[in-house]
Amino acid sequence: MMGPENHTFNSDFILLGLFASSPKGLIFFSFVVIIFIMTVAENSVMIILIHRESRLHTPMYFLLRHLSFMDILHISNIVPKMITDFLSGNRTISFAGCGFQIFLSLTLLGGECLLLAAMSYDRYVAICHPLRYPILMSDCVSILMAGGSWLIGIVNSIVHTAYTLHFPFCGSRAIDHFFCEVPAMLVLSCVDTTHYEGGVYVSGIIFLLVPFSLIFASYVQILLIVFQMKSSESRKKSFSTCFFHLIVVIMYYGPFIFTYMRPKKYHTPGQDKFLAIFYTILTPSFNPIIYSIRNKDVLEAMKNMIKSNFLHKKL
Repeated sequence: MMGPENHTFNSDFILLGLFASSPKGLIFFSFVVIIFIMTVAENSVMIILIHRESRLHTPMYFLLRHLSFMDILHISNIVPKMITDFLSGNRTISFAGCGFQIFLSLTLLGGECLLLAAMSYDRYVAICHPLRYPILMSDCVSILMAGGSWLIGIVNSIVHTAYTLHFPFCGSRAIDHFFCEVPAMLVLSCVDTTHYEGGVYVSGIIFLLVPFSLIFASYVQILLIVFQMKSSESRKKSFSTCFFHLIVVIMYYGPFIFTYMRPKKYHTPGQDKFLAIFYTILTPSFNPIIYSIRNKDVLEAMKNMIKSNFLHKKL
């Protein structure tokens, strides 16, 4: 038993990646690089705007700032490694590097699941109980929500990272994925992981099904209020906002649930990689657009920042 364990801890893994070394692969690679730059830029702008503009110092934007920070960390945990692997042709990743990637990815994925649920609750209170909003969504409550999302995400990630890496990987070291992800790692293990998969399923219920159900219930209640609005313009605007929010939520939770709540034997590498693109690369780029940039307060704050920078340069 000591042989496989030593072999596990002393060997590198190989990430087979998302792109083939071909003209088509180069096109996809360029597309991912552009999305990465846009995502980091969009979310960085959102963090700066929320920090600088006093009108954005509300619970909703406080949670959005944490969402933007999570998205920057998440895409930066995965895409730069993809870029260096593709350009250098060296697709190896150390055992420690793989462990860190799993840990950070699970922390951010789990934390974002809880944070999105908190944001939907914020919108529910603001629209369905506006008079009680200052009490139900006080600064203290929003801090607890954001802090709780990070803390619970970290604790969950420590448990799953430790369990995943303690399995002996005594066969192939090639991970058929573009980053170290738990389902892809379990395929390489040479021992039975059935009991651990049960634990992953339980975590999936806590971090995926429960928050998704809460988000769905919140937006159902919001839409019921929206349909009662007398102004057709307000009704149309509110419905459009809810619709786009739900699209992003489904894009994030749908592939995530499908990946983490299926038994190992039903996983295929191509399918897992395709689904992972949604919750690791695409959703972080859409979040600032859907949740913030379409908002009048954010657009006004952006105009003020551009004007102040322009005037500062002229002076």
